[in-house]
Formats: sequence, C-alpha cells, structure tokens
Amino acid sequence: MSTITITVKLFAAYQEAYGVPELLLEFPESTPVAAVRDRLIAEHPQLSQLRDITRFGVNLQFVEPETILNNGDEVVLIPPVSGG
Repeated sequence: MSTITITVKLFAAYQEAYGVPELLLEFPESTPVAAVRDRLIAEHPQLSQLRDITRFGVNLQFVEPETILNNGDEVVLIPPVSGG
C-alpha cells in the first residue's frame, strides 16, 4: 500500500503534549483527516477530551473530518481556545 506524507501544525494542548510546533507524519493513501487526530490521541491519551471538539484545516481551509488527505497536505488541528 502506498503512503502519503503530511505536515501537521500543532496548537494549544496538542503542541503542549508534543513539545514541538509541527510534525511530519506518514499515513496510508485514502486516510481521512480525522485519523490524524486519532493517531495523536493514541500517542498522547491525555488529549482524548479533545476528540469531539477539534476542528480540522487542510491547506488553510476548514474541512470535515472525513476529508481524504493527499501527499504534501498541511493539516491543522484546531482545539477550542480560551482567553481574552
């Protein structure tokens, strides 16, 4: 099976968990963007409270969780933010 490589930009709790602003990850072709979130949560279970409230961006566009990724895509996981 072929793979794709994507860049994942991390913000807020995701960045805190990983300690870096971005990751370069490989996934099988035809992977939906929600699989990125699921992989990060599997690697850092403390992020599980974000599963249902994270929004997704691919190449500077908001997308639905089932959006299929392509090689070279830039993915952003957008958790809720607070402050003011």
